[in-house]
Amino acid sequence: LTSSPSLGKDRADTVIIGGGCVGVSLAYHLAKAGLKDVVLLEKSELTAGSTWHAPVGFHQPGSIRIASTPTRVDEFKYQMTRAGWHPTEQYLITPEKVQELFPLLNMDKVLAGLYNPGDGHIDPYSLTMALAAGARKYGAQLNYPVQVTNLNPRSDGTWEVETPLGIIQAKRIVNTAGFWAREIGKMIGLQHPLIPVHHQYVVTSTIPEVKALKTELPVIRDLEGSYYLRQERDGLLFGPYESEEKMKLQESWVTNGVPPGFGKELFESDLDRIMEHIEAAMEMVPVLRKADIVNTIAGPITYSPDILPMVGPHQGVRNYWVAIGFGYGIIHAGGMGKYLSDWIIEGEPPFDLIEVDPNRYGKWTTTEYTAAKARESYGFNNIVGYPKEERFAGRPTQRTSGLYDLLKSKCSMGFHAGWEQPHWFYKPGDEIGYKPSFQRTNWFDPVGREYKQVMEKVGVIDLSPFGKFKVKGADSVKLLDHLFANVVPKVGSTNISHMLTPRGKVYAELTVSQLYPGEFMLVTGSGSELHDLRWIEEKITRGGYKVELENMTDEMGVLSVAGPYARQVLQKLTNEDLNDASFKFLQCRHLKLSNIAVTAIRISYTGELGWELYHRKEDSLPLYSAIMEAGQKEGIDDFGTYALNTLRLEKGFRAWGAEMNCDTNPLEAGLEYFVKLNKAADFTGKQALKQIKEKGLKRRLVYLTLETDNVDPEGNESVWHNGKVIGNTTSGCFSYGAQQSLAFAYVPMELSKVGQKLEVELLGKNYPATIIQEPLVLTEPTRMRLQRKGESPKI
Repeated sequence: LTSSPSLGKDRADTVIIGGGCVGVSLAYHLAKAGLKDVVLLEKSELTAGSTWHAPVGFHQPGSIRIASTPTRVDEFKYQMTRAGWHPTEQYLITPEKVQELFPLLNMDKVLAGLYNPGDGHIDPYSLTMALAAGARKYGAQLNYPVQVTNLNPRSDGTWEVETPLGIIQAKRIVNTAGFWAREIGKMIGLQHPLIPVHHQYVVTSTIPEVKALKTELPVIRDLEGSYYLRQERDGLLFGPYESEEKMKLQESWVTNGVPPGFGKELFESDLDRIMEHIEAAMEMVPVLRKADIVNTIAGPITYSPDILPMVGPHQGVRNYWVAIGFGYGIIHAGGMGKYLSDWIIEGEPPFDLIEVDPNRYGKWTTTEYTAAKARESYGFNNIVGYPKEERFAGRPTQRTSGLYDLLKSKCSMGFHAGWEQPHWFYKPGDEIGYKPSFQRTNWFDPVGREYKQVMEKVGVIDLSPFGKFKVKGADSVKLLDHLFANVVPKVGSTNISHMLTPRGKVYAELTVSQLYPGEFMLVTGSGSELHDLRWIEEKITRGGYKVELENMTDEMGVLSVAGPYARQVLQKLTNEDLNDASFKFLQCRHLKLSNIAVTAIRISYTGELGWELYHRKEDSLPLYSAIMEAGQKEGIDDFGTYALNTLRLEKGFRAWGAEMNCDTNPLEAGLEYFVKLNKAADFTGKQALKQIKEKGLKRRLVYLTLETDNVDPEGNESVWHNGKVIGNTTSGCFSYGAQQSLAFAYVPMELSKVGQKLEVELLGKNYPATIIQEPLVLTEPTRMRLQRKGESPKI
């Protein structure tokens, strides 16, 4: 539009790098929200890159996913209970209804459809141009062609953005550069795990049967055939996702960079690669057989290892934000632009989307890993989405605990933030391996066995994936007092503490131990390591706290020993007195076990008697061997995270990411015990929480038992009352102690009393549920306390 580009400004609040639909959407939402000095820089023209080769028009004919196997029907039912408590309109429809909506379908294999009436397709170019016009209207400046040539971080956290036309000083920068995102990341020493994949779609000439239709056909997704198909004018358009083995990556772009000048070019098409999908489509939509292909488009789409984008502030760099790795940029642009804009302006995310946190990746996400995962993710585009899904490409990463080689053949491993961690262990006679299912499956009985092991004897679990940080320095106590809602633990003590957002939501849950005066160890879940670290770093920088913060996650191993004989076994390995009187619940201390230095905390997520043992990673194997040797007489054995989850649920322990996250406040989550509103420090979220308390809660977390058959709740299911969805489960499992299903759920206050009858929807069926008094099983410290009271002499 402009004949000669100019910068216009040399200062900006926010500089957005990249003018595809995502960048332009962000510019629009920031400017609309009233942020002044928003500048977008695009090196060629708006909508170059992946945006431009997706097709034209805004149409809302709806979409239907096709189920042609009984397992797919289960998957749809599984998905329906997850959609039920959200405002999205979605229906499970019969084959008759599918045929009525899409009369050109061969109905031989169709068992059901998943119908979204609001779905459709849009022309990316007009979408981006409309957003651009809106952004300008609200005062954002969109400059192109202006290439960013370098990025210099300044000591005050601001950025110098270098371009051929001069330098812009920015308070923050946002990388929205699509398949150039890696290049921008490299300028500041980051290796974003992104890779371009080749995606092809095919357009036909006019088909008489299509031309004769009165209304536009809905988009269909034939999941077994692995393609989408929709009407394009009077013909059809379809795009397949070919298998891991056949799909094509553009790996040269990762090693040598995107060719200079690549903008609106395309790749060479290759119909052979997608032939089996073309045949599947011809079988499902027979009119395709007679149609002529007029166009085959092959273009690049950026994939992250798990196909989800990376959106938010980046750990380790100040004021650098990303909105990159969009496999479906057009679909996500509107919502993500608004989400990121709210976060930038408010200082916290408007809702929890940890699954797109850029900090879910780390140094372990190598180029090889990214390529292997992108292949798998592309090929798996339409595979069945089972509960507790595991995907095996690119594993193991360099993140393995000291026990990995010893245990890998003895158990079913799960992937946690790059780590391998035992889910459950094999015994002779078990059906071993990964056998996913919507019903109870091969791990159901073994997990019951491990549960019994911990409840009746003693078990060992590898918890090395925990995120582990050291904090020390003159201001460490002051920092933690402002960071956490709980009080700061005394020297030699541990507590459970929550970091809240300014609005009083639960940003994180950590265990905090003061090991020496002013020296702390902070521990968080594996998936929250860099998510939490970034928040703490930002707090330190903004508050000018004099502390040292060190991430110890990779060099420290953790073993937990739990169960009634835990003390007896560990006592054989140390001279330190482990008795209740001298090593109390929630105390921590340094000791030697079998001459190996450990930091021992008397805490266990099982709720049974137990210790967590923090040690140097290279000591994991000797420590594990010594414990196993010492526990022979007590019948010691391994247990995995599935049994751990059951044990914590029976004790009524909450989990971050399930019962609490950035969508929940600690009061509705039942965490009052850990929130000290009366402590002197004005911790983040304190004022908001006081207001929440004053206004009163609208909903709260309740504890349910369920009468089910061969299926158990796991969280995110719809909760019903009187024929209406009134809430959702957050976690669930089978309780081996009570021999029935157990779940946590959020429900309105008026339906939250003990004894209240509700229903939980699992696989298309509503099962009766009852709110019970929590917990189902008292924790070991509580049992001991009650026992002592009961034994006090009568006077």
